[in-house]
Amino acid sequence: MSLITTLKTASVVIVGAGISGAAIAYELAKRGQKDIILIEKQYPSSGATGRCGAGVRMQWGTEMNCRLTKFCIERFETLQQELGNDYDLEFKQSGYLMCAATEKEFEQFKINIALQNSLGIPSRIIDTKEAREIIPYINTDHMVGGSFCHKDGHLNPFTTTLAYCNAAEKLGVEIQKYTSVVSIDKKRGKIVGVQTDKDYISTPIVINAAGGYVKEIARMAGVELPLYSQRRQILVTEPVVPIQGPMFMGFLHNIYCQQTPHGSFIMGRGDSDEPKGTDISSGWHFMERQSKNIAKLLPPLKDLNIVRQWSGLYNYSPDKQPIYDQVPEVEGMYLAAGYSGHGFMLGPVTGIGMAEMILGLEPSIDISMLNFNRFEKGQLLIEPSVV
Repeated sequence: MSLITTLKTASVVIVGAGISGAAIAYELAKRGQKDIILIEKQYPSSGATGRCGAGVRMQWGTEMNCRLTKFCIERFETLQQELGNDYDLEFKQSGYLMCAATEKEFEQFKINIALQNSLGIPSRIIDTKEAREIIPYINTDHMVGGSFCHKDGHLNPFTTTLAYCNAAEKLGVEIQKYTSVVSIDKKRGKIVGVQTDKDYISTPIVINAAGGYVKEIARMAGVELPLYSQRRQILVTEPVVPIQGPMFMGFLHNIYCQQTPHGSFIMGRGDSDEPKGTDISSGWHFMERQSKNIAKLLPPLKDLNIVRQWSGLYNYSPDKQPIYDQVPEVEGMYLAAGYSGHGFMLGPVTGIGMAEMILGLEPSIDISMLNFNRFEKGQLLIEPSVV
């Protein structure tokens, strides 16, 4: 196969222009790194970022996730002003209402809230009466209690990613859209270059932030990652007048549902029966199960018309937590992946943490526990509060 091999050079090549790659590019450039190329096979946020539910929350069950997401939400509160462009991030802190389906789950919520409050997160336990005050049409027959944090919320994944990209370009980052990585070269265990379908880029550093396709990119450098991708689906309703402020989420009920700023409801669920792989087609089984779940828990929404449905990829690690690290067997290959559905809300941590790691700077927030070798050492980081 003949390739266009116009020779280019870069100090850093980032693969994937979702929020992770865009944030890393911006934060590197902000800290003075020159000659950065960000490669995207389609357009920014066209992958997992643009297909996510776009919720951001601090209500977690591990100290690590509470600290990371608190850092991110505080960053989102001022990010639009910092990036300094016309993209409205549509950051709305309308809260998350977590629904506990059983007494056992409710007890876990109480443990989670105690942890969150100790870290300065303003979450609280609520009873079914207060749940109805927050979302008046909620069917509390299927819950014993819940939790609520008014600082949790929602952003627009497209404009947030574009804002990062635009700010990065102003700092000198080159963004190559509609460009595919074909191969990655290494010599004596070190990265030396990237072949795309347009150029050959000589570089000592590749950051793999390719979302659902990180495994395929890593294989180009002879690296087999302990990750897999799996389809997740979302449906969207017609827009209606504002009737629900917070995100509604139930772990045992396997649901999340929120009303976006323009009026549509976005809702999704997990499905452990989904095959592993990169299929992003849509299936009617999801729509049927999700519709029945919504009709049971939020009854008035059953009358809304569904206008579309889409799929995206979760990229899972063995403990369903991200990996931020240099790949041990290849010097110069870094990995920002394995978010297991939470990559969008971790965008600021990903950008800042990876930039500081690569540049050898004092970390603003500790991400060292999310290293590559934790699986081999059995140091898994298990989170109890996931859909």
